[in-house]
Amino acid sequence: MKKNLGILGLLVAVCVVTALLSGSFLSAYNIENVLRRSALFGILSIGVGFVIITGGIDLSLGSVVCLVGCALPWLLSVQHWPLPLALLAVAAISLGIGLFHGLLITKLRIQPFIVTLCGLLLYRGIARGFTADQTVGFGSEFKTLRLLATGKIPFLPGFELPAPLLFLAVVAVLAAVFLNRTIFGRYLLALGRNPQAATYSGIPTQRMTVLAYVISSGLAGLGGVLFVLDVNSAQPVDFGNFYELYAIAAAVLGGCSLRGGEGSIVGILIGAALMQVLRNMITLVTTRNNVEFAIIGAVILLGVVADELARRIAAKRRASQVLQNAVAV
Repeated sequence: MKKNLGILGLLVAVCVVTALLSGSFLSAYNIENVLRRSALFGILSIGVGFVIITGGIDLSLGSVVCLVGCALPWLLSVQHWPLPLALLAVAAISLGIGLFHGLLITKLRIQPFIVTLCGLLLYRGIARGFTADQTVGFGSEFKTLRLLATGKIPFLPGFELPAPLLFLAVVAVLAAVFLNRTIFGRYLLALGRNPQAATYSGIPTQRMTVLAYVISSGLAGLGGVLFVLDVNSAQPVDFGNFYELYAIAAAVLGGCSLRGGEGSIVGILIGAALMQVLRNMITLVTTRNNVEFAIIGAVILLGVVADELARRIAAKRRASQVLQNAVAV
């Protein structure tokens, strides 16, 4: 809770500073754009958050977004598949990728960093292969599909909410219930805190690890569909580039410890919003858009440093409490 309040305070502070420095920040168009991007990246961040909670990492998210985002319009407009079959195919692909990663990590004991790094290269390469590096997009016959995913929902007089917020709300509620109200969520947290103790406690740690990667890739696939519908076309060379960094940074900012065992869905959502507001601030306030990745790197580093300092302080407090109890006895 304290972490969530801290990151929320930082988000509010960044919004206030940006609004003071740029009059266009509070315009309806800009707010809607920030909300749309926060919703899309929030879905990715929730997925990778499950993996980080288990003590793992998923570097392949951006390439999964690229693969799914290129495959859907390619199947519909080039191969002329029926819409239900194309959606089923990209869903199976994204979930299958997560299963593939989980099995490599649990059965062959390959490090998650290596598995997902290879996935980062592999899936983008596949997308570039079947599209021949050509841009793929939706025809006019899919206008209704795009409206369902990218339309606007009346909220206040003169202001509308972007449709991706509905998808994010559904995903976030389901993820929060799963993580906080089910035995499987407790298993994931226990696995991240101490894998060996979790195994000795009878928790099916391998199945939980596989599940975390399936959730991550599955939500990356959903994100890929929504991203490509949002822009109407995808270029496999750069579509989804570095999206995994935004997702990981949001999860870390939101309180997910890279050591595993900690994290909340609310915190992840706030972290995703903060990342998008920071990007928006760079665009509106400065002329140096090329410093964006430097800021992302600094954010991740600060998150790791803060996590390490908090861990050391907590360890010292526990040691001091044990010593006081021993002296009292």
